[in-house]
Amino acid sequence: MFLTNILSFIGLLATKLISALGYFGVFFLMMTESMVFPTPSELVMPFAGFLAAQGRFSFELVILFSSLGSIVGSLISYYIGYYGGNRLILKYGKYLLLDEYDLKKTEAWFARRGERTVLLSRFIPVVRHLISIPAGIGKMDLKKFCIYTLIGATIWNTFLAYLGYLLGENWTEVRHYSEYISIPVGVLILIAGGYAIYRHVKHKKQSQIK
Repeated sequence: MFLTNILSFIGLLATKLISALGYFGVFFLMMTESMVFPTPSELVMPFAGFLAAQGRFSFELVILFSSLGSIVGSLISYYIGYYGGNRLILKYGKYLLLDEYDLKKTEAWFARRGERTVLLSRFIPVVRHLISIPAGIGKMDLKKFCIYTLIGATIWNTFLAYLGYLLGENWTEVRHYSEYISIPVGVLILIAGGYAIYRHVKHKKQSQIK
């Protein structure tokens, strides 16, 4: 309930920002949505789509500015991971059970599966806010990162905006139904995190035996 209230408050601020700043508001909010801020795209884009249905916005420009915001925010997070992630993990990673071994695994993962990971992550709640940082830490090819981020973000933004366009004044229903997806995804992330910790501890024990 507490988290829902926070997201509702953020959503209210988002709609006011879009109403006041127009396309730049859409750009700014989707930029923050692609970083670590809990900006709910499930409220931003349907509201922008609703305004397009009213004739206050151009649907095409909504998609353009939202996608530009998504790629800019993703690039900021990517460079944070690229230039600062490795040093932070090497220095403080032990407190999060992370070390150089995990860095090498991250780099290997994004070298092999970076395109698919970045693309699919744009459609997953919570994950899409964070994925750009590990992509930067993993030194994913920048050109591929930009291409697949832009493809995924544009598809997702268009889908949400179109729902808002179709639903009209009922555009807030998009957020309501998205919560049913966010909860199981959150549970899966916790399970994956627990498994990662288990694998890390197991690797540590094996290293000590050797």
